[in-house]
Amino acid sequence: MNGCIDHTNLKIDATLKDIETLCDEAVKNNFMAVCVFPYYVPLAKELLEDTNVLVDTVIGFPLGMNTTASKVYEAIDAIENGADEVDMVINIGALKNKDYEYIKEEIEEIRDAIDGKTLKVIIETCYLTNDEIIKMTEICNETFVNYIKTSTGFGVYGAKVEDVELINQYKSETLEIKASGGIKDYDTAVKMLEAGATRIGTSSGVKIMGSVVDETV
Repeated sequence: MNGCIDHTNLKIDATLKDIETLCDEAVKNNFMAVCVFPYYVPLAKELLEDTNVLVDTVIGFPLGMNTTASKVYEAIDAIENGADEVDMVINIGALKNKDYEYIKEEIEEIRDAIDGKTLKVIIETCYLTNDEIIKMTEICNETFVNYIKTSTGFGVYGAKVEDVELINQYKSETLEIKASGGIKDYDTAVKMLEAGATRIGTSSGVKIMGSVVDETV
C-alpha cells in the first residue's frame, strides 16, 4: 500500500512546517511521492534529498482553464526546481466543446517539455459524463502519458470506484490510473486499487498506513 501513495498537501494555507511534516511522514512510511504546490517544490526536493521519495507537483491547478503556454511554463519551471512528476489539469471547457485536438496538443506539449519526467493527466471526473471519461482515457492512451488521474480534490466530489473501473476498461496496457480526492481510509484505498488504480493521491496516507498495520497485527 505505501508504495502506491502520493502523500499530498494541497491546502491553500499550507505552511513550511506543514510541508516539513509531510516529507517526514513520507520518508517514515516509504510513500512513493509527496504532492505539493509548485511553490513548495524546492523545499520538498531539499528535504527529500538522499531518499527514495519522489517530488510531485500540480500544473494548471485546480481549474485547468489556463492557456497551454502558461501550463508549459509552469511544468518546465517545476522540473527545473526539482519536481520528478507533474500532475496537469486538462482544459475541461475544451473537452465540453469537443475540441479534442486542443486537448491532445496541450498534453503533448507539456509531455515533451518535461523531458521524460512522469506526467499525470487530471480529468476531474466529477464534471464529466461517462462518454467524456472514455474519450479522455482514449486521448491519454494516444498521447502516451504515464497516468490518468481522476480528480483534483477541489471538485464537487473526488474519486469514485465506478469511474476508476470505467477508465480501467478503456485504458491501454501502459497507461496507469491515479485515484485521488476523498480517499481518507484503508477500505476506500483498497477498493480503488482493486478497481484498477496503481497510485492513490491522499492527504490521509498516515491514517491509511495505520489501518494497514492494524489489519496485520
